[in-house]
Amino acid sequence: MSTFIKDLLELPFLQNAVLAGILCSIGSGIVGTYVVLRRITYIAAAISHCVLGGLGAARYFSVVYNLPWLKPVYGAVITALLSALIIGWISLKAKEREDSIISALWAVGMSMGVLFIYKTPGYNEDLMNYLFGNILMVSSEELYLIAGLDVLTIILTSVFYKQTVAVCFDEEYARTRGVNVEFYYLLMLCMTALTVVLTVNVVGIIMVIALLTLPVAISSKFFNRVWKIMLGATILGMIFTSTGLMVSYEPNLPSGAVTIVIAGVVYLLTILFSLFKKRKVS
Repeated sequence: MSTFIKDLLELPFLQNAVLAGILCSIGSGIVGTYVVLRRITYIAAAISHCVLGGLGAARYFSVVYNLPWLKPVYGAVITALLSALIIGWISLKAKEREDSIISALWAVGMSMGVLFIYKTPGYNEDLMNYLFGNILMVSSEELYLIAGLDVLTIILTSVFYKQTVAVCFDEEYARTRGVNVEFYYLLMLCMTALTVVLTVNVVGIIMVIALLTLPVAISSKFFNRVWKIMLGATILGMIFTSTGLMVSYEPNLPSGAVTIVIAGVVYLLTILFSLFKKRKVS
């Protein structure tokens, strides 16, 4: 731990990593609450896996057609938003085949990403990092992007808080109150898509859903107001990402995996504590 603290004060890339974890926790804490309350974890997982197609396509066209400005993250943002809108439309219009279509998009998105990565000349380890995360590789440019997406998430949540919460809890009641349920549902999916993109660097595509849901699941055990759950999940996310980075630093372990293990252990302990508390009361 002493080595980590010492290097944190001296190494810019480590400072970027800690800041990335903190910034990503803001978006994942807010949007993850919507994902859990609306029970769209499966949809969010599909969006996160479709992102690999955008990452691979952006890198392929950047290398093959010499477009250095075309960063993988730009492809990820476009793909995430498109997949969110497509899946959202399917969920609203074709509920009887929703699972099959979403599974197909999930698989096709991942497969397209693998094909683009395979056909891209050169060394593709950096794209593989998106599968499992590499927070130590976050650049200052990406930090600004994450911060910008956080600001957008906070603004949208503040402006449309009542409507989105109503859609999460009681869709039919919200519709009777004149709320455009379809619009706010798609808005939540787009926010989820953007949050997935900014979280990929921290824990990777494979484990992004865990970072979206575990802090929220823990926070909901202690709070019953939506904004309090969001705040609690955000703080927990900051603690988990910072602790995961600290614990994994000296042993040179994958920080994303360590972060999720810590979050999972805390979640299990929270469940055990809740069960013990209920038995004690009864």
